[in-house]
Amino acid sequence: MKKAAAKKAAAKKAAVKKAAVKKTAAVKKAVVAPKKASAAVEGAPPAKSVAKPPKNESRTALVRRARRIDRELAEVYPYAHPELDFENPFQLVVATVLSAQTTDLRVNQTTPGLFAKYPTPEDLAAANPEEVEEILRPTGFFRAKTKSVMGLSKALVEQFGGEVPGRLEDLVKLPGVGRKTAFVVLGNAFGRPGITVDTHFQRLVRRWQWTEETDPDKIEAAVGGLFPKSDWTMLSHHVIFHGRRICHARKPACGACPIAPLCPAYGEGETDPEKAKKLLKYEKGGFPGQRLKPPQSYLDAGGKPAPPLGAG
Repeated sequence: MKKAAAKKAAAKKAAVKKAAVKKTAAVKKAVVAPKKASAAVEGAPPAKSVAKPPKNESRTALVRRARRIDRELAEVYPYAHPELDFENPFQLVVATVLSAQTTDLRVNQTTPGLFAKYPTPEDLAAANPEEVEEILRPTGFFRAKTKSVMGLSKALVEQFGGEVPGRLEDLVKLPGVGRKTAFVVLGNAFGRPGITVDTHFQRLVRRWQWTEETDPDKIEAAVGGLFPKSDWTMLSHHVIFHGRRICHARKPACGACPIAPLCPAYGEGETDPEKAKKLLKYEKGGFPGQRLKPPQSYLDAGGKPAPPLGAG
């Protein structure tokens, strides 16, 4: 009787051990990227196993990991750029204010008509608000945006001689201009480094566990401390490009991601390479971009200009 009980206990123990091994294998399988996760992105290296950062990752290790991700993204998006069409600082600050709660594409389709009629701060400051509202209607929240762009134009004329200032402390005093808009202008119109913390940037840096902060200003400070100041503007472009094309909010294309081996969040989205490939956007998916007049480097990489308003 004792022998039978012992035999039964041993069998039960073996079954529990087998189940534990099976569960461990399943967990391991969940965090391993397919060997060709990046096949859908031309020129990207094949993905290997995904390594989660250690719970007590040192500051030095975090810096190295973050900078490696940015180096990889720089190879994938050597043509990364601001996705708003502009020819001068005034056009960029207005376009950036208009981009709130809408797409860069919609702004780029709208601003040609706006700047054709009101090419300078003086012109826009003296405009008929109802006429400006009608032009800006496609961007949404057009009454509030009209108030902002006319207000900032008036401030430029009265306080800065009709010129867009090149200092952060001056830019944020303009109606409708916060730190995010100011850094877009500083980095792309004046060549002064700045981090643009938009929704894509916020999402990706948390997925990569660069920071746990949720406040944009705190994210800016945390991520800025991981990189040389000279890298800030292009870092912003790399991260935002990746967020718009591959690492989407609802369904990231993990199976087509060139940095899958470095991503702690691998597996949150579609991991099948063929299915993931169908989720790619803009030039990575063979579709037109957001700018009507993109840089030549973007066109050389296979990018396509966006259609003008009303062209489909």
